[in-house]
Amino acid sequence: MSVTLLEQERLDDLHRNGYSIIQNPAKFCFGMDAVLLSGFANVKAGETAIDLGTGTGIIPILLEAKTQGAHFTGLEIQPESADMAKRSVAYNHLENKIDIEIGNIKDASAQFGASSFHVVTTNPPYMTGQHGLTNPNEAKAIARHEILCTLEDVIRESARLLKPRGRFYMVHRPFRLSEIMCLMHQYGLEPKRMRLVHPFIDKEPNMVLIEGLRGGKPRITVEKPLIVYKEPGVYTDEIYEIYGE
Repeated sequence: MSVTLLEQERLDDLHRNGYSIIQNPAKFCFGMDAVLLSGFANVKAGETAIDLGTGTGIIPILLEAKTQGAHFTGLEIQPESADMAKRSVAYNHLENKIDIEIGNIKDASAQFGASSFHVVTTNPPYMTGQHGLTNPNEAKAIARHEILCTLEDVIRESARLLKPRGRFYMVHRPFRLSEIMCLMHQYGLEPKRMRLVHPFIDKEPNMVLIEGLRGGKPRITVEKPLIVYKEPGVYTDEIYEIYGE
């Protein structure tokens, strides 16, 4: 199938099921965090999942390739990103498996209804409005900084969207782990599984993958660390496996 690319857009191979994704480097491209989240999340046969802040649709597309989930939805507030996501879905012939919707995470439960999904995934903005330098590129700033939604918005709406015993998967930064745990507990998403991601075996972690269970009992499993590089420029075998290369 041919694809029409707009100015500055490119078509990138995802190395999964022959799928590709449309991206615009001038706006925002997905990073390793999204790929790692797609490897950490589990969508079981017959389940439905929603990805909050889906960007160009990378996580729903990868989850469709990696899991047995029945249907996937991506919610994105930026129309240009949502348009790229929709065209990628069509390019990969996934219209019957993936929907891309435009909307604000803060209003997600009103848009889709409470207790609507078995699984919620999210790779939200990591930085608070006051933390770090805000990117002058609006699309990138919205993706990286809590300009249009906060961590509390993400966790509150995720809890509302999930069915009882539904699962929540998020990738974030370790420096906000205390806040993440408190908010998850506050909104009834009990942390059940956590994995820290280290760039090198001797470096401190720069990402955290976390799973929560709506209505779960207190007990968390901390998995072995995920190491990205075994030497500069060379991924570990587990990273290659997650990427599918």
